[in-house]
Amino acid sequence: MEDEGDIAELMSYNLGKEGFAVSIANDGRVALERIRTESPDLLVLDLMLPGIHGTELCRILRGDPATMGLPIVMVTAKVSEVDKVRGLEIGADDYITKPFSPREFVARVKAVLRRSLAAPEKEKVITIGDLVINTETYTVAKRSQPLSLSAKEFRILLYLVERRGRIFSRDQLLDAVWKDEAFVEPRTVDVHIRRLRTQIEDDPSAPVYVKTRRGIGYYVDRDL
Repeated sequence: MEDEGDIAELMSYNLGKEGFAVSIANDGRVALERIRTESPDLLVLDLMLPGIHGTELCRILRGDPATMGLPIVMVTAKVSEVDKVRGLEIGADDYITKPFSPREFVARVKAVLRRSLAAPEKEKVITIGDLVINTETYTVAKRSQPLSLSAKEFRILLYLVERRGRIFSRDQLLDAVWKDEAFVEPRTVDVHIRRLRTQIEDDPSAPVYVKTRRGIGYYVDRDL
């Protein structure tokens, strides 16, 4: 999202050459709406946006469970160390100052994407709230009491816990958990989530662990 048309077109052109699909918004409010409806893999953000300033937009995205895991690359003419530190402190994953070469820009976008998509480091035992998940024995206990999760329920829980803060659609969970199994309907995910919640949640109707972002998908809070 960029406030200078020529620069935005240049960045879009160079990303397009590398196979990326790009959407441009020249206003912060428009950008926020598109991010929430299109769920991009990465945001290139200029600080000097009309509508919503870039720093405020970044804070909004980092405070929303649906977008808190979105990789953000800030692009700005501000070059002082204080500006860079401030940008990183409010949640940017990288900070590029103008002018920059198209090659450097694309390389840094790719680097941020690689880091965000990298498989998380595996833990043998994960404790989250009252739950203890053992990834070696494929067991889950709640307040020291073992739970009877099916293999699919366990894999859904583990997948979301290992990627806390990111929201996954039904189709994404199908790809991750069911992989190449044929004739699996997206609603199958909802059924397994309901069964999972009956075991891990004190009140399945008001879940603490596996939450729903209406119209988008399921997630586990980053702060748990």
